[in-house]
Amino acid sequence: MNRIFRLLMLAAIIVAGCNRRPAIYSDEEITRIHQSLYTIDSHTDTPLLLMIPGTDLSRKNQVRPELGKIDIPRMDEGGLDGLFFAVFVGQGERTGEGNLRAREKALAIFDSIHAFIDRNPEKTALALRAGDLQKISKSGRHAVYIGMENGYTLGNDLSMIGEYYRLGARYITLCHSSNNDICDSSTDRKGPEHDGLSRFGREVVKEMNRLGMMIDVSHISDKAFFDVLETTRVPVIASHSCTRAICNHPRNLTDDMLKALAANGGVIQVCLVSDYVKEMEGTIARDSAKDEVIKKHGDYFGLDDAAQKAFLADWYAVDSIYPVALATVSDLVDHIDHIVHVAGIGHVGIGTDFDGGAELEDCYDVTALKNITAELLERGYTRADIRKIWSGNLLRVMNAVKEAKNS
Repeated sequence: MNRIFRLLMLAAIIVAGCNRRPAIYSDEEITRIHQSLYTIDSHTDTPLLLMIPGTDLSRKNQVRPELGKIDIPRMDEGGLDGLFFAVFVGQGERTGEGNLRAREKALAIFDSIHAFIDRNPEKTALALRAGDLQKISKSGRHAVYIGMENGYTLGNDLSMIGEYYRLGARYITLCHSSNNDICDSSTDRKGPEHDGLSRFGREVVKEMNRLGMMIDVSHISDKAFFDVLETTRVPVIASHSCTRAICNHPRNLTDDMLKALAANGGVIQVCLVSDYVKEMEGTIARDSAKDEVIKKHGDYFGLDDAAQKAFLADWYAVDSIYPVALATVSDLVDHIDHIVHVAGIGHVGIGTDFDGGAELEDCYDVTALKNITAELLERGYTRADIRKIWSGNLLRVMNAVKEAKNS
């Protein structure tokens, strides 16, 4: 979308009645306001780093991609009160053996998250309910929630939902970049397999409703999205997605999807992956080159130390050939403006996808999250609005899902 159209769209938002006037705040005021908020990030892939021997998130690491974008000292600095650690397992063979391997890997990641919390009891605590964010934050610690990315880890076994819930998972992203037994993905190169949500997928949605687990519609196809809304009894979340009207990517939600999400009572958590935030030149060529790296080396997190170093050398060499043009916080807040215009202030939040590809020019890691608050303030959002965006809307959904449990 070109800049002129975006400016016209933002002007239309103001005319439509946002009634927000730009304001100028000092850096000290922005810091104070940001620190006063209860903030939660609904999606991070940081647990994958916990699976690498030697990772210590209790220490402040140098800001390099291979060392991650989140650790406890940087969470302190960035004013992040809570976050969802994603138990992510990439798509493998949809066979009995493949499903078993996925399940074992998921359980190992759960173990690593719990071990991380156990090693850092003075700074972290496991969070299971919406109210835990405030309680844990007031104790001077960070609330660690758990989500699962890719329902492939269920295989065809509905009972695994309850097992993952028992281990702390409070949402499941139904699929990832490929179709699975639950639903079609928005990015599977083979196209749709189930024409949306499968029969098993509908049972998954119902079981998650029964248990009080949030359903995450990020990554799923448009048809699967509407099938989920038709099946669920409770609000859903898109834990890390942006809007297709601003950036035409299949991972993003259309205006019709935003309106349906609002009618459902759900929330879309905007994502900081630049390719989902802004259409930029070179993306297709760079993605193709990185696909070749994956084909050459295999899954990074399944490699030994030497093989991982070789993978990273080729991976970052691609960026030198096709320099990454990053979107900005202003570009990200354009998405928030659009969601507010289409769906309302009660249906937007933030799910960075840090350590899963997220980075903006002026929000590279967790320490720079206050830049989002600053941009919202400068655009005239009230503190009540910003509280909703940073945690209120997501926690409302989490409460609604819990209250509807077994009803």
